[in-house]
Amino acid sequence: MKNPLKIWPMLPALAFLLAGCAAGGMQEGARTHLSPAQCRDLTALRNHAPLTHERNISELAALEEAGYRPAWGFDPYYPSDLQAAQSQVDRWYQTECQQAQSD
Repeated sequence: MKNPLKIWPMLPALAFLLAGCAAGGMQEGARTHLSPAQCRDLTALRNHAPLTHERNISELAALEEAGYRPAWGFDPYYPSDLQAAQSQVDRWYQTECQQAQSD
């Protein structure tokens, strides 16, 4: 390295960015993955309510939030990727949808 002194002015900025990343990571727990409408629709589907287009779209949106990509033409990981997304949505449902479950 020809001029190592050019790096020194960037160190405070780097420290500031790393502190911001750490603080943002601590706030991640407050984020919800499922909307109240998705909680309501998933509860209805789990209680064997009649299927509607809106409930199916809501469930698909939750699965996509969990990482499932149904638009791929050929998915070599199907059905394991769908099952993994369903498991993730189930975990979110258990932790985020207590109000909808009790209704």
